[in-house]
Amino acid sequence: MAGLLLRALRSASRRPLCPFASTPVSPLTFYSRAASVSSSPLLSSPIRRFSAAAPVSSSLSAAGSALDPSRIRNVAVIAHVDHGKTTLMDRLLRQCGADIPHERALDSISLERERGITIASKVTSISWKDNELNMVDTPGHADFGGEVERVVGMVEGAVLVVDAGEGPLAQTKFVLAKALKHGLRPILLMNKVDRPSVSEETCNEVESLVFDLFANLGATEEQLDFPVLYASAKEGWASPTFTKSPADDARNMSALLDAIINHVCPPSANLEAPFQMLVSMMERDFYLGRILTGRISSGIIQIGDKIHGLRCTDNGVEKFEEGKVTKLMKKKGTSIIMIESAGAGDIVSVAGLASPSIGHTVANVEVMTTLPTVQLDPPTISMTFGVNDSPLAGRDGTHLTGGKIGDRLYAEAETNLAINVLPGPLTESYEVQGRGELQLGILIENMRREGFELSVSPPRVMYKTEKGQKLEPIEEVTIEVNDEHVGLVMEALSHRRGEVTDMGPVPGTTGRTRMCLTCPSRGLVGYRSVFSSDTRGTGFMHRAFLSYSKYRGQLGNVRKGVLVSVGKGFITSHALMSLEARGTLFVSPGMETYEGMIVGEHSRDSDLDINPVRTKELTNIRAPGKDENVKLSPPRLMTLEEAIGYVASDELIEVTPKSVRLRKRYLDANKRKMMKNKPKD
Repeated sequence: MAGLLLRALRSASRRPLCPFASTPVSPLTFYSRAASVSSSPLLSSPIRRFSAAAPVSSSLSAAGSALDPSRIRNVAVIAHVDHGKTTLMDRLLRQCGADIPHERALDSISLERERGITIASKVTSISWKDNELNMVDTPGHADFGGEVERVVGMVEGAVLVVDAGEGPLAQTKFVLAKALKHGLRPILLMNKVDRPSVSEETCNEVESLVFDLFANLGATEEQLDFPVLYASAKEGWASPTFTKSPADDARNMSALLDAIINHVCPPSANLEAPFQMLVSMMERDFYLGRILTGRISSGIIQIGDKIHGLRCTDNGVEKFEEGKVTKLMKKKGTSIIMIESAGAGDIVSVAGLASPSIGHTVANVEVMTTLPTVQLDPPTISMTFGVNDSPLAGRDGTHLTGGKIGDRLYAEAETNLAINVLPGPLTESYEVQGRGELQLGILIENMRREGFELSVSPPRVMYKTEKGQKLEPIEEVTIEVNDEHVGLVMEALSHRRGEVTDMGPVPGTTGRTRMCLTCPSRGLVGYRSVFSSDTRGTGFMHRAFLSYSKYRGQLGNVRKGVLVSVGKGFITSHALMSLEARGTLFVSPGMETYEGMIVGEHSRDSDLDINPVRTKELTNIRAPGKDENVKLSPPRLMTLEEAIGYVASDELIEVTPKSVRLRKRYLDANKRKMMKNKPKD
């Protein structure tokens, strides 16, 4: 009842934010003519000719073919992971006439399609009722929060997608806080309302929770007056009122597109001022060089214009490169179109400069002022990347040297501001700082697919010291499990210094419990695979960075010892048969091993040296029981993410294009004993 009253009061006071949102418009021609089609395979998207079919109207500026800023809407789609952002973008593109070759069309990276997650932000534009909508699809996972932070400055509005069954979760709070901080007025979209477990009462409860979340994050009165829509992105419809099956003529996304036009303000832009643009995204093309993407802050840009790059230094504004615009591009649906000019408020891509990166300002040559950059949250975890020096090095990869590894890492840091790369403690090693092990795991996976071989240290948490007190990153964790698994999960997280802040049954279900905890980042490293096995795949866990807080002390016992090989050669089934009782094996017969390689987990807390290459002794005496068939249990084959969360401080991960191996930092057993007894600083 309280939820219904809240909705009634808010609906009565709801009003369009922009005074001209309902003004009738004449047909627009977005660009006057198309440039010639380039032969470059730019960004793996087809480049098409975009020609003017309608007459030029008064909506176009007097300066030429720049689009009237009042007809532009820049909107980001933000949500928690798996709440339906990319599927929603598919339906919006299809509604506006774009050719969708497959589901999740904007997930252009191979790892995105394989894992079903969005890793990098994507920008595209669609046309709706004589307006141009620049839509930004953002990742939902906490480790890729930097992608959200650097694109919210390009937009004036946001669509907050919330699962109507799950409600707002940890990452919902993170992305919403970023949107509110930049003054955006989000539109709330309740997704997946067609599920049998979702009712109108459930949606009212979720809306109340979202309203409380807005209030707790310090939203203004205008931001609290957010419009609410109900949708099923999978079925391809949105509705201003709750329904599970809209009429046939309403089974589309028109309600959401109209809400964007009515509730999102157009960019405040001056077409008469000199051209300025803040670079928010950067990509490389073999033919065109650097492609700089951002929202034009002021002025008009045309092909052939002279521009230069600006950046802020300790000595003031520095001009570091001058050139001219060679190509001007815009993403239209799933295709890249070539345009000849663009105006303030629009989001475009520019080619012609070789040095500017994300956060730099591109402007006309007479401009010597920079635009304010977006402040990103600091990284919380680091790993050391180095040359692979194991006995099996150099067999699979093509990029083996420290110089090539360093070049690749520095190139990654240019396009992804959430990653920092610093020289490592050892020669030809590099310290890579990021938001979480998933983000760094994606980087390692991309490198191994490109032919790199490297050794990687376990993740280390980045501490802070303020006023003599040691601080560590704390994360907010939301867990939902079956009731019979609650005790096991609570025990595991208590060893990892987790503290429960809220706990209760999941609304609308029976036999399920939802827990909210705060836990140190170091305690959550490697816990996801443990959690999956503890709950037998029936639970889900989401986490997001909360703040730096007081150090919570040493972790409990979170891992057993390991089985370390002392032999070199091919592993035999005869040796593994007698070693199975010692613990869980990571290898199978026929695999190659070397001294110091980890081949399994010990059943006890200490490490154990074993010989997995021992062969059966041959004699000329036949005895009963000597020729029985060897039956081994299937080994536990480690994935890269599991290996990153598993290794201890004295261990490394050997990554090659064909395999992932665990090893000790010091391969020789005597050296390991000596370093173990060495006093630590």
